[in-house]
Formats: sequence, structure tokens, C-alpha cells
Amino acid sequence: IGLINTNPIFVTVRKTHPANTLAELVTWLKTNEKTANNAHAGVGSVSHTTCLLFNSVVGVKPAGVAYRGTGPAMNDLVGGQVDYLCDQAVNVAPQERAGTIKTLAVAQDKRSPALPNVPTSTEGGLANFKVIVWNAMFAPKDTPAPVIATLNKALKTALADPAIRSKLEELGAEIPSAELQTPAGLKTFIGAEID
Repeated sequence: IGLINTNPIFVTVRKTHPANTLAELVTWLKTNEKTANNAHAGVGSVSHTTCLLFNSVVGVKPAGVAYRGTGPAMNDLVGGQVDYLCDQAVNVAPQERAGTIKTLAVAQDKRSPALPNVPTSTEGGLANFKVIVWNAMFAPKDTPAPVIATLNKALKTALADPAIRSKLEELGAEIPSAELQTPAGLKTFIGAEID
């Protein structure tokens, strides 16, 4: 039916971590791989799969510490019990703004409005580390075209509402272009994600 929003992913470390940039974290991980650890919200979660991808791109296999959700994982990052976490803006931005963690990079080519001072992964030297989480509306395969059109119109109306846009942006989400809010745009987007 259409793309609703995208959510940038950030690489963040405990406040006391010696790394202050993504490049410094990469160097630190290669030197401290056997003792390093990353928190995540549980096997299969966004934070888990993103950290796995990050570790793969960097070429390290530190210990992953699984939690029962992002809240406990973030609590231990803030408390200094774990080294780093890869997660969405909605979870990272409030802690970064409070100064309880250090956010080193956003895993995309453009800076995020949620944390505009945080460099991109490309700026940090990892141009091949790009991850976003996205939400979209779908319908069963043989849904009649007029129904899809009605649902798409409702999606576009909602995403044009200033209150809804403001709430999504407050959570760190980014509103897609008008083209991506269409069935054809979503299909192209998904194809690119699969590739």
C-alpha cells in the first residue's frame, strides 16, 4: 500500500568508552575483540541483527549480550556494564540528548534529523554499513485495486497530518517521499532492500 516511515539505526557506546568516533571504535574492537561485548534486545531483534551486521563489516566477533528488550539493554549500556549497542533513534536519541551515552554514527549516508550532530557511517569510514528499519502498509495479494487505492489515500492523508508527522519525527522516524508512499514506490523500495 505504501511506506509509512523509516527509522535510522545508530551505533552507540557507554559514556566511559575510550572510543569517541566510529573509526576509534573499530580500532578498539580489533584490539579488544576477546573482551568486548555488545548489548541487544534479544535474538532476532533489530539491535541484534544490526550489531551482527556491524561486527561482520568490521571483521570481529565480540560477545553478544542478550536482554529481554531494549530497555534493559540500554540500562546496562548507560550503567557501563556493556560496551556498545546498535539501535533505533527512538531508543538512542533520548539517552544521547541526556548525555548518558556516546553515539558514534548513524548507519546511513545522510545525517538523521533526530541527532543531526552524529556523523554517518560513511563519514566514519564504514560506507558499506547501512541499515534502516522501516514500516509499511500491506494487504493480501489479491486485494482489489479500489481497496488498495482507498487505503493508500488514507495513508497519504495520515502522513500529511502535521500532528502525526510531528509525533513520528519526535520518535526519530523519517517520513518518506510522496513517491515511496505509493504501492509502486514501496515495491521499488522493497526490491532495493532485498538487493
